[in-house]
Amino acid sequence: MKDAVIQQIRAKITHAKYGEIFMVSSFSKFNVEYVTKLLADFEKEKFIMRIAKGIYVKARKTQFGILYPTATEIVCQIAKRDKAKIIATGQTAENKLGFSTQVPMNTCFLTSGTPRQLKLGNRMVTLKHGVPKNFAYKGKLMPELVQALRSIGEGNITDEDEKRIRQLLSTHPEYKTFDHDILLAPVWVRNLIIKNRKDNNNE
Repeated sequence: MKDAVIQQIRAKITHAKYGEIFMVSSFSKFNVEYVTKLLADFEKEKFIMRIAKGIYVKARKTQFGILYPTATEIVCQIAKRDKAKIIATGQTAENKLGFSTQVPMNTCFLTSGTPRQLKLGNRMVTLKHGVPKNFAYKGKLMPELVQALRSIGEGNITDEDEKRIRQLLSTHPEYKTFDHDILLAPVWVRNLIIKNRKDNNNE
């Protein structure tokens, strides 16, 4: 019986795409303790890679080393399994929205789910617990735009940053959710976005 379970779990991982994550809950029809041990054994074989307690990824091995999925891809998978929401924050949000070209070594997201740290080779991914207000936005751009601007700081906004705000609002106007979402932003961020939205509409 155990051999059959091993074969089924190994087959599921074998046929999975590179970059897919696996947790004990990925194999919910089997005994939890047994699956926990089995995944640990598979890691020792280097069949899968451990990125956090109880979380493994099928990473691609290349001549240059282990090729992991992007932090965003992994975090989105975890959020989907946890039925949680995520928002890029800090320098991660700045980079994602084009305010900065610098890719942070420690990628950071707010989550409505379980806070945790993931290790992708020499990179760290941090999932911080966010307060409910962070997840009250209805649009996709606004929560990350607010996080990016807060990271830059009120006294550090440049003309180039304002130009980028206008570009983002033009590309993702989010007409249906804007009026709701703008009220959730800090006052200075709200004023900055409204100012650049008006400038954009007048062009």
